[in-house]
Amino acid sequence: MGFDYDLFVIGGGSGGVRAARMAAATGAKVGLAEDSRMGGTCVIRGCVPKKIMVFASSFPDAMREASAYGWGAEVGPFDWPAFRTRLHAELDRLEGVYRGLLDGAGVPLHDHPARLALAHTVVLADGTRFRARHILIATGGAPDRPDLPNARLGWVSDDIFGMERLPESILIVGGGFIACEMACILAGLGVKVTQFYRGAQILRGFDDEARGLVAEAMKAQGIDLHTGTNILAMGPDGTAPTIPVGEAMAPAHEAPPGAPGPIRVKATNGSEQVFDAVLFATGRRPNSAGLGLEDIGVQIGRRGEVVVDDFSQTAVPSIFAVGDVTNRINLTPVAIREAMAFVATVFEGRPTPVDHALVASAVFTRPELGTVGLTEEEARGQEEIEVYCTSFRPMRSAFAGDMSRVLMKLVVSRATRRVLGCHIVAPEAGEMIQLAAIAVKMGATKEDFDRTMAVHPTMAEELVTMRKPVRTA
Repeated sequence: MGFDYDLFVIGGGSGGVRAARMAAATGAKVGLAEDSRMGGTCVIRGCVPKKIMVFASSFPDAMREASAYGWGAEVGPFDWPAFRTRLHAELDRLEGVYRGLLDGAGVPLHDHPARLALAHTVVLADGTRFRARHILIATGGAPDRPDLPNARLGWVSDDIFGMERLPESILIVGGGFIACEMACILAGLGVKVTQFYRGAQILRGFDDEARGLVAEAMKAQGIDLHTGTNILAMGPDGTAPTIPVGEAMAPAHEAPPGAPGPIRVKATNGSEQVFDAVLFATGRRPNSAGLGLEDIGVQIGRRGEVVVDDFSQTAVPSIFAVGDVTNRINLTPVAIREAMAFVATVFEGRPTPVDHALVASAVFTRPELGTVGLTEEEARGQEEIEVYCTSFRPMRSAFAGDMSRVLMKLVVSRATRRVLGCHIVAPEAGEMIQLAAIAVKMGATKEDFDRTMAVHPTMAEELVTMRKPVRTA
């Protein structure tokens, strides 16, 4: 029996679409199935709408700063419904772009859930069956909801972009980058934000000094941050109107929950408060359930991740997986790079492992945190290091009377002089770390940084002017 497709992709996010297009460009016959909106988490429920909301939330600070510089600016009311309409229109446009890219590549799109029946057989929800020489799982991830009575009263990150109006107050549960980004966004939009995190400090896994500065900045913005704290119990309080979530942003298979009026929350620190809404940002899980993978021999890990080798191949030779469903590094550019390596390996005859070393990332808090390489804590556990670090008030905000500080930090190997890690907490840190990551990836030494002439006056010039380590370890 022959094959209907050379490649069938399950999942229409960044990784799946890139793999489909690139494979089709080699002459392969490719099909793709997606059960929700094209574009996946990044375009529809993640990076893109989040960053647009980051932009929206930054204007109150910008207008206050403009006033200090002599402009007659003042902060007016924020029109969430108008913003939401424009946001959804932009996401609709981007979804159309993704569909157009597939159409232009000659890849038919099947708007149905799909599962695997055999190593080479895909079955759509409408009963259609396809045989494919290779199958790629690119179904991404989804937010977790805690196992807590009445947890369905709360939102998860997918729901935020569909709010019909802003709550006056919100409790955000979690301390990772999604929780912290949402706390800063909503606080910037005028929402009274409380944040609970059960750990000792937010942004676990990032450099301790950097995440400490971010936490201080968040508190200075009025975010009521409580570490070592979690929800003990929650339930509806009173009969105030619901704060509904719009259907347009919901995955097709599940309408999002709405907050049924105020929610009373008892915390492990003994407090009891009422919030308009609760947002759970307590982690994400791979979207591997219901695909029939284990039934045909694909190994699934403890958190539901599809287990793959360095070439993104599963235990079943015809089945591969890329992106968040593998739970390697859950970032859009990583999923895209994994997809490109997959196509090079399978369709171009160039076995290409994925390079997951020294991947830069940014947390879009206020200020932003950009990072690449080892944290100080990780590095000193491996070898002797020198730490070069400076914290200061940047010229622009200091002139306006803002007391906030930024951080520039390099972690350097004493033996090789290579820069092992770079960590920046500052406005536009995401832009800066992208450029610094090139040098770190190339193996630049501290002396390479020192030989680079500073661009003055900038914040980033401090990365090449720090001459003496602040500490060794």
